[in-house]
Amino acid sequence: TLFRSIELTGTEGRSTAVSPVMAVRRLLQLVRCWALNAEQLLFPPPAPVLAVQAPVGAPWVGGEMIDPYDTSNFLNNIFWMAAPKSRRTIEVNRCRRRNPNKLVKIKTNIDVCSMCGHLKQKHVLCGFCYEKVLKETVKIKEQIRLKEGGHFNVATVETAVLYDGEKPTERDEGKRIIERNRKRPSWFALN
Repeated sequence: TLFRSIELTGTEGRSTAVSPVMAVRRLLQLVRCWALNAEQLLFPPPAPVLAVQAPVGAPWVGGEMIDPYDTSNFLNNIFWMAAPKSRRTIEVNRCRRRNPNKLVKIKTNIDVCSMCGHLKQKHVLCGFCYEKVLKETVKIKEQIRLKEGGHFNVATVETAVLYDGEKPTERDEGKRIIERNRKRPSWFALN
C-alpha cells in the first residue's frame, strides 16, 4: 500500500516511522536546499553597480532610437517602488508615535536672567532683555535717520550714542554722535 510506514534513522540515531509521502516531501526539501546553496556557490551575487534610469521620453537609449509612443516597453521603464505587504495596526502606530524617544525632553539647563529675573536657557540670550535691546536700537536708528535726512544719506562712519549726563570723549572724535534724552540702560555698556 501507498501509506505503509518506512523507518528512517534520525540525526540522533533513533529510528522513526514516516509515511512515504512525508519521505518524498523531505527529500524534495533537501534537494531544494542543496540547489539554493549550489546556486550561491556557482553564481555569487554581482558586485554593486550604479543604475541610472533615463526618462521615458529620452529618444536615445543605448545607441538606438526609441519610439516615445510605443507602449509595449512601458512597464519595463517603470521604476517600481517598495510597497508594504500589510497595513500597520493602530497599536503599532500608537507605539511608534508615543515612543519615549519622541516625547518632549525635560530641559535641565534653565536659569534665571541676572538682569531682568525672567527664566532663560543657560548660554542663551534672554528673550525679554533682547526685546528691550531691539526697541532701543529701533529708536537709535530713527534718530540717525532724522539727523542724516534719510537712509540713503547716512555717512559710513562709526556711531557713538550718548545718554543724559554724558559728554563726548577723545575716542568719540570723528564719530557720528547720537544723543538720547534718557538715562543709559544698565545693559547698554559704555564703550
